[in-house]
Amino acid sequence: MPKVNVYDMKGNIVEEIELDSNIFGVEVNTHCMHMAVVNNLANKRQGTHSTLVKSEVSGGGKKPYRQKGTGRARQGSTRSAQWIHGGIVFGPKPRDYSYTIPKKVKRLALKSSLSSKAIDGDIVVVDKLSFEEIKTKNMVEVLKNLGVDSTALVVIPEKDINVVKSASNIKGIETAYVNTINVYDILNHSKFIVTKDALSKISEVYA
Repeated sequence: MPKVNVYDMKGNIVEEIELDSNIFGVEVNTHCMHMAVVNNLANKRQGTHSTLVKSEVSGGGKKPYRQKGTGRARQGSTRSAQWIHGGIVFGPKPRDYSYTIPKKVKRLALKSSLSSKAIDGDIVVVDKLSFEEIKTKNMVEVLKNLGVDSTALVVIPEKDINVVKSASNIKGIETAYVNTINVYDILNHSKFIVTKDALSKISEVYA
């Protein structure tokens, strides 16, 4: 089982714990992680893009010039695709990009992403994380004490508005709950900061 140190908010080591090998010690499956990331990004797409086809562009009711005798190619409307301000051919229309992947693939991808963080030594466990008031300076100080100077995903066990808002203004720092973590967010941040309580919940939910 992989072992990690547990720090307090001042950056002092308070104990050493073993991570659940069923979650943080599995063989990393990069293919499953790729599938999960692509799925996550696709599901985030709004799909509201829309272009105007020939029938939707204003104008073009009158034939621009007579059919024969001009020497030019015949034209029926100034809103055909070859004209300036004409309609778009095969342009994008609103659509739903979301799709699902098998639950087993999604679960393996999550375990693989957490295991890769454990292998790289990028998991930082904090005994607790709480603030009496909303202050960005408090979170900055905690991150400094923990030696985190890069992007990080901070995982807490339950909603704590003081922690969430204290971290919201720090570039590269994002907060998440145990039930909202996903492969993309884990891999997109250099460090995975998690409280001891949240770590226990992760073992319960995803084991």
